[in-house]
Amino acid sequence: MADQKIQSTGGSFASLRQPVFAVLWAATVLGNVGSFMRDVASSWLVTDLSASPTAVALIQTAATLPIFLLAIPAGVLSDILDRRRFLIVVQLLLASVSGTLLVLSHFGALTVDYLIALTFVGGIGAALMGPTWQAIVPELVPRENLKGAVALNSLGINIARAIGPAAGGLILASFGAAVTYGMDVLSYVFVIAALLWWKRPAATDSALSENFLGAFRAGLRYTRASKELHRVLLRAAVFFLFASAVWALLPLVARQMLGGTAGFYGVLLGAVGAGAIVGALVMPRVSAHLDTDGLVLLASVVSAAVMAMLVFAPPKWLAVPLLVLLGMGWITALTTFNSVAQAILPNWVRGRGLAVYLMVFNGAMAAGSLGWGLVAREIGVPYALAVSAAGLVVVALLFHRVRLPVGEVDLQASNHWPEPLVAESVANDRGPVLVQVEYRIRQEDRAAFLDAMKRLSQERLRDGAYAWGVVEHTNDPQRVVEWFFVESWAEHLRQHHRVSHADADLQAEALRFHAGPGKPEVHHFLALKH
Repeated sequence: MADQKIQSTGGSFASLRQPVFAVLWAATVLGNVGSFMRDVASSWLVTDLSASPTAVALIQTAATLPIFLLAIPAGVLSDILDRRRFLIVVQLLLASVSGTLLVLSHFGALTVDYLIALTFVGGIGAALMGPTWQAIVPELVPRENLKGAVALNSLGINIARAIGPAAGGLILASFGAAVTYGMDVLSYVFVIAALLWWKRPAATDSALSENFLGAFRAGLRYTRASKELHRVLLRAAVFFLFASAVWALLPLVARQMLGGTAGFYGVLLGAVGAGAIVGALVMPRVSAHLDTDGLVLLASVVSAAVMAMLVFAPPKWLAVPLLVLLGMGWITALTTFNSVAQAILPNWVRGRGLAVYLMVFNGAMAAGSLGWGLVAREIGVPYALAVSAAGLVVVALLFHRVRLPVGEVDLQASNHWPEPLVAESVANDRGPVLVQVEYRIRQEDRAAFLDAMKRLSQERLRDGAYAWGVVEHTNDPQRVVEWFFVESWAEHLRQHHRVSHADADLQAEALRFHAGPGKPEVHHFLALKH
């Protein structure tokens, strides 16, 4: 076991031998440190400007709601734009937000409305950046180091979470909000410099390149048809909906219940980050004894226990290790959901699928933060924490039966479909396209064949079809035709390149019932304009 741990650690840090990844990773850690400093200043300043729990919770809502609203468009943009230039523009947007906060706080003109509005704009930047940053990682490291690079990204975020809030709280208490926001502006300078230094190879033009609306529809079709992704989204939504209470109410817990200062609030957030780092290090050992569902249940119980302990306003010295435990539970849930989502998404739709996951995650956080803020206004912060803790345990037990997918199938493109036969060149935008696959199925095999086709239909719908069905010939019941519609000829050609090895196995399962000579006949039909 010790040898395996050393190999795993070495594999994770091997990505840092890639100069571009190392520079961008370090710059991103620095940028996230600045972002956490900005968030601490904003969360604490709103308690100076208003004693309302709703106002405090609205800051969290404003930060996460844009990610809920824009996650899918951001995922599409990350697939169709030059990612380096796109990230530079986003960093400039985020720097302008912190620069505006700096000016307003320096002149004493900052209000709750300005804080919420600028936090919302910062959330827009975060929404655009998240899927894009995840999408560039495979460009920066060899394929064998990809998992290690993803783990390093998680580690980097939690390093920033451990340093940023504590540093932000200390700078806020010592020098004021303007200096804290200024440090965030400075961090973006380093990130932009790193992106300018990165000489990303120019993307090759392809006749099958997707436009925004087409890519958007393809992502929605995949999401609608993927039952495995549905389970991940459901489990994540119910967890974050209840767990968001501690994040929304933590400034009030630190200030009102624990009698802390801005510096102490930063220490608490730093403790969460430190706990996340510890949790990331011990997770491999825990994973050896628990499956993904067990990890989520454990994370729920630990998080709920911490919230329940905070209800009793523990001494400050005890609150810090409690928040370390919260960080361990939080990173366990976050890493588990994210890794399962990564494992079940094929490369062609990974950015859009992860964007949907981010939308659900941040939507649950935004709705939960606002909801728990309203609950706290009515019944008080301690009771709101108690209710959310009890609710988290209940939903964890109820939804434990909705098992997370294993995600062990081979999703690499198989490229086993032959190119369709055409009498003359077909315009890519022509459509819709009707595809028919004709089988001969013996009557005794009909039920098993239809069962296999039901599973195959999910692959057709995920990879590009918007309608699917199976019919039999009225004069020859053994003649069975599978049909599906695709919106354009280009989308059908893309469908050829999206079929994975796992999908090929599903097709082979259906093909074994074909009783006719040779392979099933495939026909393509194009709509005629009239």
